[in-house]
Amino acid sequence: MPDPDTNCSAPGKADAVSWPSPEEIEIEPKAVAALMERKAPFRLIDCREEDEWELTRIEGAELLPLSEFGERYAGVLTDRDEPLVIQCHHGMRSAKATHFLRAKGYRQAWSMARGIEGWSTEVDPSVPRY
Repeated sequence: MPDPDTNCSAPGKADAVSWPSPEEIEIEPKAVAALMERKAPFRLIDCREEDEWELTRIEGAELLPLSEFGERYAGVLTDRDEPLVIQCHHGMRSAKATHFLRAKGYRQAWSMARGIEGWSTEVDPSVPRY
């Protein structure tokens, strides 16, 4: 059901700005930007390492490095029903983290395709590339 305050559909429902289906593992950077613009409720989790985080980041992202993911995810990501977008540099680590979360029962977790590199080239060129 669409959220009347954000004009966004709940994950998996069709709308002008919508989430991928639960069967899909990735979400496009432009779709993430549109969801942010409409203030859709979700968390953006950056699974890059701290040195990469210091170089550049997407505003609003939370750092949870892949190297610490297995030991920290349960304490940080406490709501298994909360929509999550996981991002890294190019999309490989975030896909790994997303598969891990899906196996742990987080059905509304998606990996941002092409990571922060895709964000920089497709959404916000002011975010430095490295």
